[in-house]
Amino acid sequence: MCGIVGMAGQGPVNQEIYDALLLLQHRGQDSTGMATAESSGVFHIHKARGQVREAFRTRDMRALLGDIGLGHVRYATKGTASNEEEAQPFYVNAPYGIVLVHNGNLTNTRELTRELFSKDRRHLNTSSDTELLVNILGSELQSEITGPDLDPAQVFRAVGRVHERVEGSYASIALIAGYGLLAFRDPFGIRPLILGKRPAPEVPGGEPRDEYIVASESLVLENAGFEVVRDVEPGEAVFISLDGTLHAQQCAAKTMLAPCSFEYVYLARPDSVMNGVSVYETRLRMGERLADTVAKYTPAGSIDVVMPIPDSARPAAMQVARKLGIEYREGFYKNRYVGRTFIMPGQAVRKKSVRQKLNAMSTEFQGKNVLLVDDSIVRGTTSREIIQMARDAGAKSVTFASAAPPVRFPHVYGINMPSRHELVAHGRTIPEIAEELGCDYLVYQEVDDLKAAIMEGTDLVDLDMSCFDGRYVTGTVSEEYLAWVEGSQES
Repeated sequence: MCGIVGMAGQGPVNQEIYDALLLLQHRGQDSTGMATAESSGVFHIHKARGQVREAFRTRDMRALLGDIGLGHVRYATKGTASNEEEAQPFYVNAPYGIVLVHNGNLTNTRELTRELFSKDRRHLNTSSDTELLVNILGSELQSEITGPDLDPAQVFRAVGRVHERVEGSYASIALIAGYGLLAFRDPFGIRPLILGKRPAPEVPGGEPRDEYIVASESLVLENAGFEVVRDVEPGEAVFISLDGTLHAQQCAAKTMLAPCSFEYVYLARPDSVMNGVSVYETRLRMGERLADTVAKYTPAGSIDVVMPIPDSARPAAMQVARKLGIEYREGFYKNRYVGRTFIMPGQAVRKKSVRQKLNAMSTEFQGKNVLLVDDSIVRGTTSREIIQMARDAGAKSVTFASAAPPVRFPHVYGINMPSRHELVAHGRTIPEIAEELGCDYLVYQEVDDLKAAIMEGTDLVDLDMSCFDGRYVTGTVSEEYLAWVEGSQES
């Protein structure tokens, strides 16, 4: 999971890309980067470890010249989290010069690595699948060049062959030196990508034209005054030339929209709309359905108060309390200057961060039977600490409810859930998980209820629910691949 943004404007775009990355910071806190391009084709790139406010100094921003650019916030799913060389964007100098950012995870990296060496004669310097992707795009563009210039049709044919070669999830944005901005999405639309436009400010003596933006979440567009045009379709490519002309074409032979369900559970901000689905309204519906399951599996009178684990579980918790007719209270105070624990590398770091991030107010817990509602339970480290905090604060009993089903399978499409042995629900029954977490009762959302909460009232016909049900929508994830991923993570 990462956050990406690209913009084609009529003036300097560095500040607006910076502002967009701040809005996408929840999607990655390991590293960040930005690239801009001048009309001459000169790239300016800056990337560094850490969060956006730490990574860009005034001198860095001044050097990022150009009216077209892209940016990235990263949380590591492949490669080494602590290695600055893994930070995006990635650059290749041929053909023309390409800078690319990527949100997702490729699942045939071994085959692609061999192909790039033996067939494409390209060198890789990191283990990042983003470096793989930019080199494959570069190689396919190179094969399209028959003259001095590059036209959108050639770009789209190259993207079509990228789709044929690459497996997995990828929402990508690239700058092609001297030509424009390219955005494309995998044929299953697993990771989000949204297109927006706004009228450019009038330039004396200049020709008025629209400015365009593509980003991971709609809140970026709305905050910068862009009109949401639509989601980039699965398999589609959008190319914005330097003169501001928008070109779009379907580049995949076969497509199916199956967005990642975990975007709606946890990853996205609640004020975003992706694939025509409101994240906030989805989380309210998750709470509505979870309330029925709580009532079914907990004894009557065993809950005095409902409390959310802030912030992403708040809408679901409010609906659970409303539907059950139980008082809703805020028992945890959140330190907003500590990052999201799920996306922090390493179990020890996550465990330490929980108590830095949350403080339990004993006046709200003392002598009460508490129902704690969280968005999901992945490794169980955070949940275990929170349950103990509630007991330490004086809770009489602790019931824990997850607005998502048990995470029993690895997520291979861009979320850091690669190893089954790290997942607290893998190979355990719900009573066994409850014992592991230390709660009195444990309730999970049903798989069908989560699917219905996301898809209700929408045109969606499928979702990637692989971490819950083990069905990988691309159809190319084998048991051998999962074993290889787990082995490479352990080594």
